[in-house]
Amino acid sequence: MKRVSGKGDGMAKRMVHLIFPQRLIKKPVIYSMAKKYGVVPNIRRAKITETVGEVVLELEATKEQLDKGVAYLKKTGVRVEPVVGDIIES
Repeated sequence: MKRVSGKGDGMAKRMVHLIFPQRLIKKPVIYSMAKKYGVVPNIRRAKITETVGEVVLELEATKEQLDKGVAYLKKTGVRVEPVVGDIIES
């Protein structure tokens, strides 16, 4: 895995809302993206039905890894939308 640890080493966080089409609901898309690009996903909210899957993720990695990971999700067929401030931090 390409992830580096520690603060101040170029790590970034990004909150995204993912919408999965029915054909991808049972596929390990998030795992594949995390493993391939060294992105650490933190599931903040999820709603899965038989026809659609929605997940809000906090992603942590370098900016380059985040960009590549998000591009991978889009290429796979997942709709990726930025999340702005509606997630409650604990």
